[in-house]
Amino acid sequence: MTNNWVDIKNANLVLIMGGNAAEAHPCGFKWVTEAKAHNKARLIVVDPRFTRSAAVADYYAPIRAGSDIAFLGGVINYLLTQDKIQHDYVKAYTDAGFLVRADFGFKDGLFTGYDEKGRKYDKTSWMYELDGQGYVKTDATLEHPRCVFNLMKAHYSRYTPEVVSRITGTPQDQFLKICEMIAECSAKDRVMTILYALGWTQHSQGSQMIRTAAMVQLLLGNVGMPGGGMNALRGHSNIQGLTDLGLLSNLLPGYMTLPGEKETDYQTYIEKRTPRPLRPNQLNYWSNYPKFHVSLMKAWFGPAATKENDWCYDWLPKLD
Repeated sequence: MTNNWVDIKNANLVLIMGGNAAEAHPCGFKWVTEAKAHNKARLIVVDPRFTRSAAVADYYAPIRAGSDIAFLGGVINYLLTQDKIQHDYVKAYTDAGFLVRADFGFKDGLFTGYDEKGRKYDKTSWMYELDGQGYVKTDATLEHPRCVFNLMKAHYSRYTPEVVSRITGTPQDQFLKICEMIAECSAKDRVMTILYALGWTQHSQGSQMIRTAAMVQLLLGNVGMPGGGMNALRGHSNIQGLTDLGLLSNLLPGYMTLPGEKETDYQTYIEKRTPRPLRPNQLNYWSNYPKFHVSLMKAWFGPAATKENDWCYDWLPKLD
């Protein structure tokens, strides 16, 4: 979650997709009812089933299971074509003005770098243009044809209301009604939160669904705002706690990752996971990855972990 449960009470609009919060998270759903009662918030539910969440919604729309990306893509197209985005936010806090490499493209349903035999992508071209210092080239006016904003507009132009309705099964008038309600939250004094759960996270294309919804929220300026954000509803302490404590088999505590079996060199492991800033003076939290890792190894191995032995890096198990 980008926000917390209690913060949901600050929302002006609540969108539930990929979940059934009223039934699956009844205690947390209290804050949706608080938003409705005290903040005059409206609740939209988009779901293949008419759920208990839908039963208390201000507006419900059906959708074919698995077609959420088309629905959200249509919302993005609506926001861009109707100019219902928060321009100052988009320019200041997103990569909309970043220029993308000239060899990146999209044609006939495929991005550049697709290997038909291996059925996988070579993502070398999926990158920004960099200057001599390694920083991203930008266009603050958002007019450059290769900036993220214009590539995004071109990509999502295919998601017309007619296409969305055909793919998702959602009637056009209902889809457009939801677009209008969402678009109101592009105003600086209004904010929407998106609540989702296992209906997205456990889907085969779940990451892409969540990324698409995040793009909606970034265009609206709703990330980093009270009552906004992208909020995954994880109902039990053993789920969230498992992640925070690093008990997943591929993670270390603190959201660091175990090395793979080919990563025998400590410095290579660290450099791969320590991103360079894309812009001058950019906040770069994960630039601290080396410090986090040393702190963990010292906590585990104490004085045995030294700079000379790469902080006992060789003692870590490696994923095969």
